[in-house]
This record gives sequence, structure tokens and C-alpha cells, in this order.
Amino acid sequence: MNDRDFMRYSRQILLDDIALDGQQKLLDSQVLIIGLGGLGTPAALYLAGAGVGTLVLADDDDVHLSNLQRQILFTTEDIDRPKSQVSQQRLTQLNPDIQLTALQQRLTGEALKRCGCTGRCGARLYRQYGDSPGD
Repeated sequence: MNDRDFMRYSRQILLDDIALDGQQKLLDSQVLIIGLGGLGTPAALYLAGAGVGTLVLADDDDVHLSNLQRQILFTTEDIDRPKSQVSQQRLTQLNPDIQLTALQQRLTGEALKRCGCTGRCGARLYRQYGDSPGD
């Protein structure tokens, strides 16, 4: 961990449950976020801010006006732009020292396997119940 990382993450490094070893684990971690809606966007913000080293951001949708009251990464200027690309841009502004990959696609079946997601991710639950009322 370099001096810049130490300064950026100093407040969480002070926590006994995280400390230097825990922060290094975060920096070395990779997280796949499926769905950049009402749950995915704040999760992405907190993970990027905490220093998770690699975030893969997957969503096949564009930003809509109806998203803005709950999807906190987006503004009116983002309407009709891909959520994954806008999210990548905003998170890079927050933390330029992490790796961000934007996937403008729905991850199911083979595409999900190629991303390396193992086990149950819970994304379907989040996507259906967090952002798609009536589905």
C-alpha cells in the first residue's frame, strides 16, 4: 500500500476489524455488481470509496427520469445514457485508483460464468424487487 492509499483509507485502517491487512484485502478484491439501480448504485459508491480494487459494473439499461429519485449515481444529464458507462465515469471521479469495467449487458448463463461469479449472487432478487416494481 502506498502513501496515497494510506491517506485515502486511513479512517477505516484505524478500525481494529479492518487495519492494514483488511484494507489490503479490500484493495486486492474484485466485486461484480449486477444491476445499477436503487441497490446497485449505492453499493457501488461505498465499495469504490472503501477501496475495493476491482469493480465490474453490469447493467443493460439506460438511465430514465424515473430512476433519479432512488439511483443516486445519476443526474438529469445522464438520461438515455447507459447506466454501466455513467457509473464507471462517476466512480472513476470518486476513486481513480481502482479498476472499473462497465458491461452494458444482462448477465445470465454463459455471460455470468465468463465474469467469474460463483455461488449465489442474489442479483435477480435485487434487480426484480429493488428496481422493477410489478415484475
